[in-house]
Amino acid sequence: QVQLVESGGGLVQPGGSLRLSCVASGRLFSRYVLAWYRQAPGKQRELVVMLTASGATNYGDSVKGRFTISRDNAANTVYLQMNNLKPEETAVYYCRAETPGLEGHWGQGNQVAVAS
Repeated sequence: QVQLVESGGGLVQPGGSLRLSCVASGRLFSRYVLAWYRQAPGKQRELVVMLTASGATNYGDSVKGRFTISRDNAANTVYLQMNNLKPEETAVYYCRAETPGLEGHWGQGNQVAVAS
């Protein structure tokens, strides 16, 4: 069973930055497909960005050029650097890991609030 523990959320002003972290268990982390999702109040969960084991990325259109996903395989950690945040990006952010066996696992969620 893969466990994911997130950190780094909080309150930030519009235009500000935050970095989310997600530490995963398991010895095959370097082979996981990793992703960040978010769910705003009253809305469906949406994909923010995905990162494959080979390093390919797929960003949502609304975050391109502002958000960056990265991974540290030695530390079993995936990061989401978020710059120039907007109020409408207030949401609970979730990390997700998919194992080579195609099992998906979710983090506990991390609240990000963008407000003055």
